[in-house]
Amino acid sequence: MKSKRPGYVDLYESGELFQRISALNNILTDCTLCPRKCRVDRLKGERGACRAGALPVISAAQPHFGEEAPLSGYSGSGTVFLTHCNLGCVYCQNHDISHGGEGDEISVDDLSQVMIRLQRQGCHNINFVSPTHQAAQIVASLPGAVENGLDIPLVYNCGGYEEVRTLRLLQRIFDIYMPDIKYSDDHVAFKLSGVKGYFETAKSAVLEMQRQAGDLVTDSTGVAVRGLIIRHLVLPRGLAGTKDVMRFIAKEVSVNAFVNIMDQYRPCFRAHELKDLSRRITEDEFEEALNMAAAEGLKVR
Repeated sequence: MKSKRPGYVDLYESGELFQRISALNNILTDCTLCPRKCRVDRLKGERGACRAGALPVISAAQPHFGEEAPLSGYSGSGTVFLTHCNLGCVYCQNHDISHGGEGDEISVDDLSQVMIRLQRQGCHNINFVSPTHQAAQIVASLPGAVENGLDIPLVYNCGGYEEVRTLRLLQRIFDIYMPDIKYSDDHVAFKLSGVKGYFETAKSAVLEMQRQAGDLVTDSTGVAVRGLIIRHLVLPRGLAGTKDVMRFIAKEVSVNAFVNIMDQYRPCFRAHELKDLSRRITEDEFEEALNMAAAEGLKVR
């Protein structure tokens, strides 16, 4: 498929992008950007569960070649690692960023320049890692980026715990959605990530992402243009509830969905404190997860 310019460029030219910026900034005054609904005024310096404030905070921005092949392509995915997170995963591999707050607060103009730099380095897309709590800041940075020539897809690379109202304000801004579906058991989700109602919340979010973006579409070189990529990390002892996750994807999202079942779990951060998380997964556990997906008719990548 021949790629076309991203929707955020059209939104900028029509003026609607500025309406979205205003709506998202209004949410920050009584923050309900994510399902935690902390209701703090971030524009006045108040901090909620994510600990993020009014300005963007990033820890790194660089071409990344370790993402899914349609994102990394041949020139890399322009990955922006955003500091803080709306989840509290006890096994987080980036805990120094998500829990520890490692990173630098910058202006939205600086974030615009980060995106332009990554595009000039040849990256296929701008890949925002953990964007949920900084969605307003990302969108606010886009006018300056568009004015300087940004015209590559944006990727919303998130943990799946998303507010549908916020996602609707992001329609046509993010071309590619890449959520995790971490668990199908809410008790496990609360114990391991500290959030309530995870599975139903993630299901509603993924269905909204699918409505907006559809199945993954790539260009003639195999690079992603738009669409949905779903990630699922296999955890020891079946804690991720893989069978129900795969059934949901196949029955309610799309049997043609791009699904990446991941085997790279390792005990990080506080995982050693929990017996069930204190080891890597076995080959049999990973094979079982793949078989669960296949049984639902999914082709995993």
